[in-house]
Amino acid sequence: MTNAKPNPHAADEPTLVQRGAVRLACYDSGARDDLRPTLVFVHGYPDTHRVWDRMVAPLSETFRCVRYDVRGAGQSSRPRATAAYALDELEADLAAVIDWASPSRPVHLIAHDWGSIQSWEAVTDPALSHRIASFTSISGPCLDHVGHWLRAQWRDDRAALMRQLKKSWYVFAFHIPWLPTLAWHGGLASRWPRTTERLEGQALPVHPTLARDGAHGTKLYRANVFARIRRPRLRHAQIPVHVITPVRDAFVGPGFARDLDRWVDDLTITPVDAAHWAVLTHPQSIADLCADFIRARPAPDVAAPEARPNTVSPRPSA
Repeated sequence: MTNAKPNPHAADEPTLVQRGAVRLACYDSGARDDLRPTLVFVHGYPDTHRVWDRMVAPLSETFRCVRYDVRGAGQSSRPRATAAYALDELEADLAAVIDWASPSRPVHLIAHDWGSIQSWEAVTDPALSHRIASFTSISGPCLDHVGHWLRAQWRDDRAALMRQLKKSWYVFAFHIPWLPTLAWHGGLASRWPRTTERLEGQALPVHPTLARDGAHGTKLYRANVFARIRRPRLRHAQIPVHVITPVRDAFVGPGFARDLDRWVDDLTITPVDAAHWAVLTHPQSIADLCADFIRARPAPDVAAPEARPNTVSPRPSA
């Protein structure tokens, strides 16, 4: 018999995890239980933790589900400096959330889009490998792997390279000074529901902080993309990795998953008939894939992490 404990805060009431000057709004769903695995969800751009709502609904019946707004999004802090959005800062944010959510056992990490991109930084860091039991990545490659892939495509298949660059046109646009901010506050936010409906084939929910999230989130691209692609590092994952590839993704081509076994020892790749926001359009199917992968890889107990200078507040300040 397990000793289940209800969460002290409702799922829609955040706990604020403080890391330095940044507050991370964390949302906890599902009963706390010594035997239930903890899942940590990392959203992408320009989303918030709410992108996981439809998946967490079924998963929270079996797992403890922890979501958080990444820096620059939702109810979390929005640093002004572009350098504050570098991958090492994002990795440290994730580590702080993991330390708060599950101090004595590794968590199972599930991420989408830019959430996946930043999570690869943690998954391929030996210093954090003991804190993560498995990683499910949806529509978000490791930027270092992308850098190596681009070089291989330039050498072996330039047609495929051109197809992916065509999908990634917006990455270049986000590097034009002031353009993203003007676009998001000048009408892109109001047009976003029609845009995503056209891409996904159904209407998707829109969060009230979309314009600010979209403008701030472009710093993710400017702080990381070209720097990593110009000088890609050798990044290997020592934990089980599950890559879910929506075959109709308008932004991330399936080619990024090819030759991934060069970087991952325990790799599972699952194509799904969906577009980019599969976590919203096919939540039950994606949730089932995640649950099956996680059940086959239980998380062992680990020693408690060293104390970090984080503080926790149960609700946002007024």
